[in-house]
Amino acid sequence: MQTSMRKIPVTIVTGFLGSGKTTLLRHILGNARGLRIAVIVNEFGELGIDGEILKGCGIGCTDDGSGGENEEAGSLYELANGCLCCTVQEEFLPVMEQLIERRDGLDHVLIETSGLALPKPLVQAFNWPSIKTGFTVDAVVTVVDGAAVASGQFAADPDAVDAQRKADPNLDHESPLHELFEDQLCAADLVVLNKVDLLDDMQSAAVEALVREEIPAQVKIVRAQMGALDLHALLGLESASEAAIHLREDHHGSADGDHHDHHHDEFDSVVVSGHPATREAAVAALRRLVEAHAIYRAKGFAALPGAPMRLVIQGVGRRFDSYFDRRWQPHESLTSRFVLIGQGLDQALLQRAFDAALAAEVQPV
Repeated sequence: MQTSMRKIPVTIVTGFLGSGKTTLLRHILGNARGLRIAVIVNEFGELGIDGEILKGCGIGCTDDGSGGENEEAGSLYELANGCLCCTVQEEFLPVMEQLIERRDGLDHVLIETSGLALPKPLVQAFNWPSIKTGFTVDAVVTVVDGAAVASGQFAADPDAVDAQRKADPNLDHESPLHELFEDQLCAADLVVLNKVDLLDDMQSAAVEALVREEIPAQVKIVRAQMGALDLHALLGLESASEAAIHLREDHHGSADGDHHDHHHDEFDSVVVSGHPATREAAVAALRRLVEAHAIYRAKGFAALPGAPMRLVIQGVGRRFDSYFDRRWQPHESLTSRFVLIGQGLDQALLQRAFDAALAAEVQPV
């Protein structure tokens, strides 16, 4: 087969908010060993946090986002309209058409969906004539936050974890988040059980058993810490998922390419900003917001006094992780900004609460 006629394999990485999708992509890009990879990032929120984290990972961008020596090695495409499954025609299709023009210079495509995206309609889009000739879905990889599942947030039977759910006002009722979690699993060709370092053996086994109930028998579950897996386990699976995705049952009636409402209007995304004095102060202030409001996900960058490096902070529920990823660039504003994703969020109210929380952290004890 001539190179120009081959289909480019596409890996779709999906998973719930904060499960570790971007960390998994960083691992893939950091271990690509010369593979020419294009990356499509779809985010829910006003700041392109995930796209910013991936820049500098060898996909044609330097730390400041400009082209470098490896500009032809790949590209980063950011689709910031909330959910790929709702914007396939408007945003996704033009990007794929651009990539078809570059097919001789690409080995693989990675797509990171937002934490709110349904993967099934996106996979079905690969049956469209203009895409089908150039691409095939190598695999849908669903990343699962093992610690979150172990805590009972996504158990199949809400009554079984009622005591835990009552402790969190965000989870004491039937939530669309649980249906999204199940639908992301139902489309999976591979499940990455992430953050297993936070679980003991009994918890890991229990989570794996729960996930197994939601996926086809042939789908493998692999365990990971910080998304670190051998690339042979992630790429080259040759699932051709688009050919059989219509057989996967989900909650949202997306058969034959029809896309029905899946409660996007129940999620809000707002941005807060400030000037935390320390890493601990930033995390503590964000945790105060999470404890007082229906916030499922927080992510953003902190500029700390005297620190030349940018601090990435990501949180799901009350759990937060942080690390320095690169130096601040001269043209960048040294302001800490965070996207908050949840339900019933009021930006002005949350900004005031964030300001108050930061002020409280600098008060003498």
